[in-house]
Amino acid sequence: MVDNIVAQSENSSLRQRHGSTVSSANGSKPGSAEEIDFGLDSYVDDNSFLAIVIGVSKVVLCLLVLAINTSLWFVVLLLLLPWPNARLYQGNLYGRVSGRMLMWICGNPLTIRGQEYANDKAIYIANHSSIMDVPLMLWLTPLRTVGIGKKEVIWFPFFGILFMMAGHLRIDRSNRESSHASMTEVAKEIVENDLSLGMFPEGTRSSDGRLLPFKKGFIHLALQTKRPIVPVVLTGTYLGWPKHSFHVRPAPVSVTFLPPIKTDDWTIDKVNNYTEMIHDIYVKHLPERQRPLEMSPTKEGLSIN
Repeated sequence: MVDNIVAQSENSSLRQRHGSTVSSANGSKPGSAEEIDFGLDSYVDDNSFLAIVIGVSKVVLCLLVLAINTSLWFVVLLLLLPWPNARLYQGNLYGRVSGRMLMWICGNPLTIRGQEYANDKAIYIANHSSIMDVPLMLWLTPLRTVGIGKKEVIWFPFFGILFMMAGHLRIDRSNRESSHASMTEVAKEIVENDLSLGMFPEGTRSSDGRLLPFKKGFIHLALQTKRPIVPVVLTGTYLGWPKHSFHVRPAPVSVTFLPPIKTDDWTIDKVNNYTEMIHDIYVKHLPERQRPLEMSPTKEGLSIN
């Protein structure tokens, strides 16, 4: 069912599906931000009482659907406890179904570009400015992709327990030494089980949509796993579901997968260079209003949400 949904979104050019417009630009090479109309400049926020009621109702419905899906998949994963590969597959299925349903409920006009780059084993990274980024990544990244989160993620309502049961990876960032040890274990898991990884290199959500400095954990993982890095550029989500807000807005959203960046010949002495290079790629492909005001691309620490 989910694979059919994804295939349909890849092959269509523009259509209405259950009230949410999904445009796919599959097959065309993603251009720079200057070459793309993201629709953000023409978007006008509506703070009328009716718009707020609709937006809050969508959030409530999202939470209800997430609770139902989580309850159903909890039973499935419980039955599959002895089979980790089956649990991972069901966890990915849960992410695809829930992610697509949540985006359908939100109803934002959605454009997907470069999805042909989302088929290989890789480290998929995305800029992070909204809760909406999470269902998008869960839906659009390939099967056998695991997420990486802080150990406290288990306490997140609905989502946390499934995150652990599905085989996603947690690290302890309470101190630097244990964090680096955890990252080594993560790299080992990825290689031994032939997995992809999804993560947010900023390490936290941006409050205004502007790109934050990147932490270097994803570079260290690329060095250890030799996986290519696929940048995923998200635009408009910070307007669609702003940080610290319970009001979903109908802002246009786009997801752009950029071509994979090979890492098999990277060396440890150039970690800062690689981090800066990939940060610059994001600056090039983000609209002006999501670019950082101050250019400070690298940041110590680990890239977890």
